[in-house]
Amino acid sequence: MVKKKKKRKKKKNLFKRLGRIVINVLCLLFALSLIQVFIFRFINTPFAMSDLSLRVKNIFSSEQYIIPKGEWRSLKDISPNLVRAVLAVEDQRFMSHSGFDYQEIKNAIRDMLKDGTVRGASTITMQTARTVFLWRGRSVTRKLAEAYYTVLIEFVMPKTRILELYLNSVDWGTGIRGAEAASKKYFKKSAAELTAEEAALLAAILRGPHIWSPVNPDKYILERQKRILKSMESMHL
Repeated sequence: MVKKKKKRKKKKNLFKRLGRIVINVLCLLFALSLIQVFIFRFINTPFAMSDLSLRVKNIFSSEQYIIPKGEWRSLKDISPNLVRAVLAVEDQRFMSHSGFDYQEIKNAIRDMLKDGTVRGASTITMQTARTVFLWRGRSVTRKLAEAYYTVLIEFVMPKTRILELYLNSVDWGTGIRGAEAASKKYFKKSAAELTAEEAALLAAILRGPHIWSPVNPDKYILERQKRILKSMESMHL
């Protein structure tokens, strides 16, 4: 009887120790991620974490991936036309939501149930989370990490900084990272000089930057450009 009690006590103590270890590890991870996001609120990122995963693949794989390159520009040095165009096509409620656009999620679920159409409902904050802070991939773990970082980013950063991070880190084609690199590659000018038409074309290819081109747009991209320009007219930024 005494031996059984001792065994139970040992098990309880073991579970307590394991519980404390788990809690301590979780607290440490939370603190590190919070510090990480806080640093990126003030320091311009020289690279995206998604690029780091490509660099690792290049070390261990015979296939070599092209690492996107970009030039950092502050939000004030990016044309307001491009800001409006990106918001119009990617996240029209960006300034009012808290990281998750529940209306867009609801619409995506409705479309999927109605006709089987699967489309994303990612906000600009969510895209920034996965590009700047996370590895490439489509696992459940990564989606959970994306949601976690989305909450942290919205808590720590103002909307203008989130938008600045996004515009400097977004994939705009093979080897092209951010607004400045895209503007120079496609239109031979700085992101500050983009016209409304050029900005709308850049925004139109965001959902398939490795498929479409803003300088050789097909009918679909030209139609998207028209819709984006219409949306831009009603935006007050």
